[in-house]
Amino acid sequence: MKKNNIIAILIFLLIFTGCRSDLLESTPYGQTASDKFWRNGDDVVSATNAIYSPLLDEDGYAHTEYTFDNCSDDMNRAGDHPDETSLELFTFDATNSHIGATWSTKYEVISRANAVLINAPKVNMDEALRRRCMGEAYFLRGFVYWRLSVIYGEVPILLEADAQSGNFNKAKSSLAEVQAQAEADFLKAVDNRLAVSYDGDNAGRATQGSAYGFLAKLYVYQQQWDKAIAAGAKVTGNTAYKLVTDYGQNFQGAFENNSEALFALQYKSGWTTDNSPAYYHTPGAWGGWGFHEPIEDLVQEFEPKDPRRAYSVLSEGDKVDRKANGITEFTADLTRVTGHAFRKYTDFTSTGDMDQGLNAPLLRSADVYLLVSEAKIRSGKNGDAELNAVRTRAGLNTKTNATMTDIMHERRVELSGENERHQDLMRWDKAGLIDIVAHYKKDRGPFKPGRNFIKPKHYYFPLPQREIDLSNGILKQNPNYN
Repeated sequence: MKKNNIIAILIFLLIFTGCRSDLLESTPYGQTASDKFWRNGDDVVSATNAIYSPLLDEDGYAHTEYTFDNCSDDMNRAGDHPDETSLELFTFDATNSHIGATWSTKYEVISRANAVLINAPKVNMDEALRRRCMGEAYFLRGFVYWRLSVIYGEVPILLEADAQSGNFNKAKSSLAEVQAQAEADFLKAVDNRLAVSYDGDNAGRATQGSAYGFLAKLYVYQQQWDKAIAAGAKVTGNTAYKLVTDYGQNFQGAFENNSEALFALQYKSGWTTDNSPAYYHTPGAWGGWGFHEPIEDLVQEFEPKDPRRAYSVLSEGDKVDRKANGITEFTADLTRVTGHAFRKYTDFTSTGDMDQGLNAPLLRSADVYLLVSEAKIRSGKNGDAELNAVRTRAGLNTKTNATMTDIMHERRVELSGENERHQDLMRWDKAGLIDIVAHYKKDRGPFKPGRNFIKPKHYYFPLPQREIDLSNGILKQNPNYN
């Protein structure tokens, strides 16, 4: 969704003032202000735009999701908030503020998606536009159920019938059921004819590539290799989703919504204020807050002359073009803790200010290439082509008969700081490819001491205690958190 369409979200939110963020307290959108809304296609488009909005919030994705990847071996929390310390050190419990906040924002997305799916079929409007809006609603609901399955595992599934009946206090569904719901929604998104791509005012909306890309990821997590390869081929085999020539263009405002950006949050300077990931990653001296700092262990993972290191991580002596402020040398004292910062989320406007409107990539084609390569390797096939497409773009030597060791390295450097590492490590542990307890026990220096990962407890975060309490016994806590 193009950034200048965000104003439509604001209009929609002003109309639906009766909706609150808590799952068990929210008013179903399909039953709110029905005499003032759902009159025409413009209303449906505005309602669809509004589904994206909670994801832009700091608790939707901009900050909280990255605090979960502080658990990984890539970064230090670099902040002074106790709830972030406990996440990184695996000492968190069900009262952790981030664990609670991201639950609320994600169920808000579900509520808004359900409202569109309930009401769009009733509106007299252009049929192609109706199908597009419903496709976006299915995709966004599927995306949130996917994230909920990754973060919490078992969660309640709320669909249109629940919204219409006000049935919000539901028991958890199994992990398989939540994943099945995400899969069904992604497939319906494609069936509703999401476009292959958009340009102009519609750039940034969910596309077929968005849905197929997340389907490929879901199938890899389920170890359904043939399905992962087939879904991934819808991305890798489509020139509309080709890798951009310059890796760094994925993280520069001038090249946002390029062919590789399968799904990215559309931030806008002056509207999202302090909610964008740019704030949480950019050093304080340059306008940000400087959280989520890379550690030296990640920096050393990059091969010599890999250009992705300089595009991904700022280290002592790196030169940065701050536009009107000229070329600035990065120094370790610009950071809070580690001496490094993630460059991916730092760009500058023509006036030299930090670009708070820089988009956040949630899925890139390169991720899908590596997932397809992994699916092939783990199913006994050759995954060189997809792996080498990513390495060739970086100007590195190609691999022959690539192994999972190659995949693990490539995913770490290609996707560093993009909220994939901790989840990758856990799924590889579940498959017996690594020992995550030993991996996280290792001391990686003063900014990443050894930590105690407990299996299976820490595979998932606990359900928010507030939601447990509100449910009056219906919602049960995840195992080992009671």
